[in-house]
Amino acid sequence: MPEGHSVRRLARQFGDVFTGERLAVTSPQGRFSGGAALLDGHTMVAAEAHGKHLFLHFDNALVLHVHLGLYGAWSFGGDRTFSGSSSIGAPRRVGEQESPAGDDAGASYAGPPAPVGAVRVRLASGHGWADLRGATTCETITEAEVRAVLGRLGPDPLRNLRGDAGRFAANLAGRKPTIAALLMDQKIIAGVGNVYRAEVLFRQRLDPYLPGGALGDAAARKLWRDVVNLMSDGVADGRIITTSAKYWTRRNGKTGRVRNADGTLSLPAKTASIPVRADAHYVYKRNGLPCRVCGTMVLAAELVGRNLYWCPVCQHS
Repeated sequence: MPEGHSVRRLARQFGDVFTGERLAVTSPQGRFSGGAALLDGHTMVAAEAHGKHLFLHFDNALVLHVHLGLYGAWSFGGDRTFSGSSSIGAPRRVGEQESPAGDDAGASYAGPPAPVGAVRVRLASGHGWADLRGATTCETITEAEVRAVLGRLGPDPLRNLRGDAGRFAANLAGRKPTIAALLMDQKIIAGVGNVYRAEVLFRQRLDPYLPGGALGDAAARKLWRDVVNLMSDGVADGRIITTSAKYWTRRNGKTGRVRNADGTLSLPAKTASIPVRADAHYVYKRNGLPCRVCGTMVLAAELVGRNLYWCPVCQHS
């Protein structure tokens, strides 16, 4: 499932390529025909993300609300002018794909291609298109309903509004479920998924089975700050990198940034090669392999329907 940084990049992409554009909105698959008809012919005025939820606002006070879930993905394409700061021209990530059309020498853009597969909704302007497939949620709602959705969600580290750190700490206070379970609860904190959960708990040397209420205010705020830093870097770099450069065995030549647990950058942004995928994480999907720090075998267990990864020594309470 795409985590909060990917949905934030999607919101940025939609804002770049569709804001101020009058859009043709259709449902090639047919399952969203009613909702598409309410938006068809209207102008998109803003795009925003909160956690794993994407909201596309239109000039008729209606909103396209999308939650990708486990299988949802957007694809984009268009002419040479149809480019944004996130998806187009960047490496592919889970939840967003690029297929620029008319960008080859001598080619001209003649509109969106025929839909391929079960396209739930298609947005099209004069310069490009976006197709959605497989989303858990795809609905047209009112601005009041958007506020109701937001009211059910915890603070978003990528918004990091004044008071959010305290709100997160208060959401944990007195809670008996484990901190690993609570980090996956979108009412506690919005946007954290399985990768960030495993990695931030390791970076903070927290036992994943520690009750959330046992964490304490100071430790909760420190955890919040690390999540804010890591997810912000994920937005900038288009991938999740949590390890310090000293644990990298190989680098892929691309530039990026790596955030240490204390919030500092381990290598200068824009000049440091980023690690190959196998070196990007401390514990996520590394069960059975030695911990990068202490050498103990990384463990895995199912918790709240997802696999949890941790080092029993580094994260011993």
